[in-house]
Amino acid sequence: MRFDKIIQIFKIKDLRNKILFVLGIFAVFRLMANIPVPGINIQRMQEFFATNQFFGLLNLFTGGALDNLSVIMLGLGPYITAVIIFQIMTLIFPQLGRLYKEEGEQGRQKFNQYCRIATVPLAVIQSYAMLMFLQSQGAVGNLSLITLITSILTITAGSVFLMWLGELISEKGIGNGVSLLIFAGIVANFPNNVRQMLLTFEQAELFSYVFFFIIALVIIGGVVLINEGRRNIPVSYAKRVRGMKLYGGVSTYLPLNVNPAGVIPIIFAISILMLPGMLASFLGGAGGIIGSMAGTINNLFQSPWVYGILYFVLVFLFTFFYTAVTFDPKSIASNLQKMGGFIPGIRPGSSTASYINYILNRVLVIGALFLGLIAVMPSIVQGTTGVQQFQFLIGGTALLIIVSVVLETARQIKAQLEMREYETF
Repeated sequence: MRFDKIIQIFKIKDLRNKILFVLGIFAVFRLMANIPVPGINIQRMQEFFATNQFFGLLNLFTGGALDNLSVIMLGLGPYITAVIIFQIMTLIFPQLGRLYKEEGEQGRQKFNQYCRIATVPLAVIQSYAMLMFLQSQGAVGNLSLITLITSILTITAGSVFLMWLGELISEKGIGNGVSLLIFAGIVANFPNNVRQMLLTFEQAELFSYVFFFIIALVIIGGVVLINEGRRNIPVSYAKRVRGMKLYGGVSTYLPLNVNPAGVIPIIFAISILMLPGMLASFLGGAGGIIGSMAGTINNLFQSPWVYGILYFVLVFLFTFFYTAVTFDPKSIASNLQKMGGFIPGIRPGSSTASYINYILNRVLVIGALFLGLIAVMPSIVQGTTGVQQFQFLIGGTALLIIVSVVLETARQIKAQLEMREYETF
């Protein structure tokens, strides 16, 4: 975005107010991230997250709210989980699938309402499970019944409030509220990471610094390339005569994204991989056969090779799964046919749907391989160099979310600027 465009943004009152509103929500989000749950020892929590790589990754997405055990320690996790569950249920229950895909804006609003309602019990369950797990690991002391209930209610209220803030951004601000809050949580850690990097800088590590910065730039370039990548399918429209006017007779394109699933497959994969490790750690002290099996599973998931391979495979598979849930070639083919559109050389109807599905699956292979590679990139680089302290520069998931949100928000701002230029014209 050019500098004159940035100046133009702040000259337009409506657009300026939207951006200032989003920044105000970010300030509230950061304030809440530093308000701890009552009765928790923050120092013990931070020591635990400093030595646990996986929970350190989860803490990254909440902007440090998890290791502070703040009132929004779960972030938007319960809401995202509810959305994922209901999207999977659209494949199982046809009535819910029709509500989501065929009943327009009213159906989408009702679907979103179901997700909001489901967020509350999920937040209760997740907050209880997290507190019990942290207590079993010694990160949290023994909680009395009153303290436990108070903590669960506080964390649940924080998650619901954060969900509301995300919807406020989508409604009154600019961009997707949920994505922007996740983006804010990730970016909030950057100043502290840069400060830590500068404090620990040694002349002998100069090559490692340069190497990691180059890798970060390559990853950012790859993310932009794949996110902006399209496979255009040519579409023509038949000529139609209505009254004295001639319609149609033009050619255009149906764009298919190389990465239509975004970062959702990575979130799916992290959720699946988190479950066995948490259960194994929780049951590790049970003793007997259960304790032995839990220890074996825990050791298995501690292996970087096993974890990396499973992570890559799950991301690859979930890319196809999520696209199948959200992208319907039959609906697109039906809409094209209703509007008099057709793909040259392909019969309308089921043949068009099969052709779109064929092209989509070929494109998805590239997108899925890219997502899987980005997800395991930190492990690959750290495994080859043995250096750990630059993960924030090459954290593939974090960079993917940051670049995707920046590109999408910039695209929406550009669209609003162009709309106002057309109105002026």
